[in-house]
Amino acid sequence: MIDVLITGASRGIGYETALCLSKTIPCRILAVSRNIKSLENLSKLINTDSIDSQLIPLQLDFEQKGFQMHLIKAIEELNFKPKIVINNAGFLVNKPFKELNENDFDRSFNVNIKSAFLIINGIINHLVPKTHIVNISSMGGFQGSVKFEGLSLYSASKAALCSLTECLAEELKPLDIQINCLALGAVQTEMLAEAFPGYQAGISASEMAKFITDFALNGNKYFNGKVLPVSSSTP
Repeated sequence: MIDVLITGASRGIGYETALCLSKTIPCRILAVSRNIKSLENLSKLINTDSIDSQLIPLQLDFEQKGFQMHLIKAIEELNFKPKIVINNAGFLVNKPFKELNENDFDRSFNVNIKSAFLIINGIINHLVPKTHIVNISSMGGFQGSVKFEGLSLYSASKAALCSLTECLAEELKPLDIQINCLALGAVQTEMLAEAFPGYQAGISASEMAKFITDFALNGNKYFNGKVLPVSSSTP
């Protein structure tokens, strides 16, 4: 049984990835989100249906200062040794640039990039060799991709996550820890529906979760420090 840490696991891609991983391999999943009720429901589902996997819900708010200390405490109490870390939590604000404010900036960067930095920095001593860290970015943060109005902060914060991934690949080499970043195209999730009412993406959250599951388990055999576009459309 391997230990897996997934953030943003209460809905959408994170929820479906936790579910998919629990069915694919025996694992102990530490699932993180602000929405503890959804995590508890997912825990009951996985812990009831699977004899080999377990989900442990952990309520954290990435906009709260010092949240990582609660994560570190939980990992130490559980004797948790993450072999897979999926930084999936995201915040999306869809506003014209002139209507954005400092709070929008702080929320976007706190959730989309600072949380990943604090998590990796905080748990690095608990990671084992061959751990695979998978950062979930967006095509909006992929250099050279077509950009869309209203998504300047989301795209900029996700671009920072891409760059952090490339840098950390070098620094984590001595620990034999691999890190990659998936820049996802449009996926039909609650977050997408909230930001773009009426828009229908061509890929469901469960379909993307299958790809992420396989990549988290096997991608570090072939990639390290890479930002990989995962999109069914061009641009």
